Formats: sequence, C-alpha cells, structure tokens
Amino acid sequence: MTKRHVSLPPLAEEGLQAFLDDVDRRLSSDEDTCQVVEDVLVDLHGDREAYERWQSGADVSPAERVRLQGYDPCNATLESEYYAEIETMPEGQFERSKHLQWLWRQFDATPMADNIAFALRFRQMLADHLFAEAGDGLRLFKSISFTYGHNIEMGDNVVVHDDVHLDDRGHLTIGDRVSISDDAHVYSHDHDATDQTHVTNYHTIIEDDVRVTYDSMVRAGVRMGENSILAAKSIAGADVPAHHIAAGQPAESIAVKDGWESTAAPLEDGNVDRRAERVVEYDLPEDFEQFDEFHRDRSSPTEQ
Repeated sequence: MTKRHVSLPPLAEEGLQAFLDDVDRRLSSDEDTCQVVEDVLVDLHGDREAYERWQSGADVSPAERVRLQGYDPCNATLESEYYAEIETMPEGQFERSKHLQWLWRQFDATPMADNIAFALRFRQMLADHLFAEAGDGLRLFKSISFTYGHNIEMGDNVVVHDDVHLDDRGHLTIGDRVSISDDAHVYSHDHDATDQTHVTNYHTIIEDDVRVTYDSMVRAGVRMGENSILAAKSIAGADVPAHHIAAGQPAESIAVKDGWESTAAPLEDGNVDRRAERVVEYDLPEDFEQFDEFHRDRSSPTEQ
C-alpha cells in the first residue's frame, strides 16, 4: 500500500471537531438552511466584521454588498435551476439541495479546502446531508461538482478526486470502494442528436470496486460492472462487464483483469448498449412554460 494515516495536532483537531459538530447539528435541526449556510460562509471567509457592519445599516460599497449578499444561497442561482424536472420534485427538495451545494462550492473557494484532514471530513459531513445516500469513509477532494446532489447514492470508502463532475440530473449510483480520478465526468442525462433541447434522464450505475481513471467519461445510463476499469481519456457509451478493462473513444473491452478470467464474461460480451433499460421517466405539469435558450427552427429535409 502507498498511503499513510494523516492527523492534525491536538488543538487543531479539537477546533475542527467542534466546528463540524456545530454545523452538523444546525443542518440537522429545524433552523433555516439559508441562515446556516450564510453564517458558516461569512465566518469561513473571515468577513464577520464587514457583514455585521452591513447588517447594522452602515454604508457599504456596491461591490461589498454583492459579496456579502452572496454568502446567502437564497441570493444565488445555479445552472441546474433551469432544468425542467425540478417541476416534478417534492416541495423544498431542490431548494435545500441548492443551499447545501452552495455551501460545498463556496467552501472549496476558501484556503481551508486545501487542508485535507479538515476538508475531507467537512465534505463527508455535507454529503451525509446532501446525497440520497452517503456511505462511510468517503474521500471527496476539491472542486467536485453535481447537478443537484440529492439523486446520488454513494457507498462506503469511495474516493473522488479533484475536478470531477457527478451529474445526477437523472439518478447516479456509486458502489463501495469506487475510485474516480481527476477530471472524470459521469453523466446521467443525454441530449437528443437532432433536437438538442430534448433531454433524456437515465440511471447510471458504477458498481463496487470500479476505477474510472483520469479524464474519462461515463455516458448517461451506462453500467460499469464490479471491479472493472475505464482507462484514461476513454468514453464509456455502453455497459462494461464485471472485471473488464475498457479503453478508447468509444470504449471497448480490451482485456479481463488478471486472475478473473474464470468468472468474467468473455470480451465479446462487452460493449452492449443497455441504456434504454435505465431511462428515468418524469411527467411535467400541463401548464409548464418552456425556456428555449436557442430559439432554433432546424427541420431536417424529411420533415419539410
């Protein structure tokens, strides 16, 4: 093994645990999540004096006001707020996820995000509140992004490295002991090739002990079988069977892991597209007013 345990000095550990316990307690209570997030971010960014001055009615510059207002997630918008399926969510679900995601993202903009012994435990605590299911022993590194967060189920001892995007516009299940390397993207929604405004959501599944390696992509609805590997810079557009190593763009099964030949499916059984089995259906309200960001009218010759 190449890893070792890391710990903080006793006084730093004491302060860390007190902070985590306080934020965890407040997020678990009936207290308004916006207020909790705002308070935590004001203090983490060292802006309490300016914040109190603004709250007391003292003059602040327009730039200061924008900065101070930005600590409150109710004053922020995320790209995911445009997505139509929000209309089908239980009341309040998106708002709470948005507030927690804002805390996650803005925490990553502080110097404390680089203090690994602190940051990993802070993100584990947030994941317990944000994800549909968050296992124990998660190691979630810096600048991980989500669509919502509440459509993610994550098992125990998962490692997700820097700058990974976990799209849970549909549904995303990640098993135990999964490793997702830097710059990887895992999707659960896809756009129609002809009409890019038409989106289909899927259930994407990454089973136990899978490795999704550097700068690779798992397309929406793909199942990565247990103990499989997606090679660096590869794009998995079809299922990868258990114990297979897949590589390429699009990825194809190129080998079976040494020692697993007797239990793994033969290579020719790989590369089967079963994504249609994992479509996540939803029905929009009849009075839903669509926002068309493109304003296109591109009909194919056969449609004219």
